[in-house]
Amino acid sequence: MSETVQNRIARLLSNSGHTLSAAESCTGGQISHLLTTVSGSSSWYLGSVTSYATAIKEKVLGVPAEVIRRHGLTSGEVAAAMAEGVRALTGSTYAVATTGLTEGGDEHYPEGSVWIGVTGPAGTKTRLYQCDLGRKGNIRRFANIALQTLASYIESNLNK
Repeated sequence: MSETVQNRIARLLSNSGHTLSAAESCTGGQISHLLTTVSGSSSWYLGSVTSYATAIKEKVLGVPAEVIRRHGLTSGEVAAAMAEGVRALTGSTYAVATTGLTEGGDEHYPEGSVWIGVTGPAGTKTRLYQCDLGRKGNIRRFANIALQTLASYIESNLNK
């Protein structure tokens, strides 16, 4: 049986003293749900902010309104700012963030587009991912891809 991505993250963070937080928009708490299905996750998972509203991105996570205005809510810049904001808010070692379009497109991206931001001691990285699985399928896939991106980031950071 293959290891789930949330168990992979647990293996990487357990007993390391490193911690994790999340900022979710389009995934609506799915990342947090997946992480908390792992027994003992409270030792390394600090929590999340589900910042569906723009005002929460700005007021709670500290995403500058100018970044949102200039780049749009679905952008690498907003995903990066969300990840950095939740990391600063919680004091976690690592953070992951998602912002995107589970249904309906916009002038820049089609339906099924997500920007993922990950941050930690090695800096911040972003990634665009697209799929077409309908709203619920997109949410599940976005959360899984975000966790895979995060796990790879943590592994590369721990192996330095």
